[in-house]
Amino acid sequence: MKHASTRNQHVILLHGIWMRGITLQLLARRVRAAGYTAEIVDYASVFSGIAPAVEDLRERMRAREGDAVHLVGHSLGSLVALEAARGERGLPNGRVVCLGPPLRGSAVARGLAAIPGGKLLLGYSAEPLLAGIEEWTGARRVGVIAGRLPYGLGVAVGGLASPHDGTVSVEETQLAGIADHRTVAASHTGLLFSHQVAALTIGFLDAGRFAPEPD
Repeated sequence: MKHASTRNQHVILLHGIWMRGITLQLLARRVRAAGYTAEIVDYASVFSGIAPAVEDLRERMRAREGDAVHLVGHSLGSLVALEAARGERGLPNGRVVCLGPPLRGSAVARGLAAIPGGKLLLGYSAEPLLAGIEEWTGARRVGVIAGRLPYGLGVAVGGLASPHDGTVSVEETQLAGIADHRTVAASHTGLLFSHQVAALTIGFLDAGRFAPEPD
């Protein structure tokens, strides 16, 4: 169902580490069905890190003259989105939705980094995954959706506090300064395919907050 308010509103979606843009195709299709235009951005999460992706994202945002530009990031893609949005000067207005984001740093990344050769798996994205963010102070409203089905890489690596989505703990997704936070029954990868997550994402892009949970 298309939303009348989505005219001239564009959504850019960003994948997480070790993933590719194809994993976002279903979510992008659902966003387009709500009336937004949408594009998926691929970036070299391991071999280049987030800095080139951040600059590329800012250029894409500036190119959308006259449009609001919203960002939807999954996992590491959320850190790319927030870093790009932090430099608001010259960028169009918009909102940010983060899916399973390790905003306060990743226990799984720390576990991998402690294993011989493990830091190589994280590549140039090791630093942002290990450090996280202290607080969101940008102008954009940020909504966060966390999963609580514990199926994923983190179960093997260990160190995750419960509840978690198998890769990122709910606690790691909570950050001072965000506008809204919601926890859903989904694993880390499952967040990308969930009807509920898509509906919550579209609702936040529409209104800047998540729809109230049913009683």
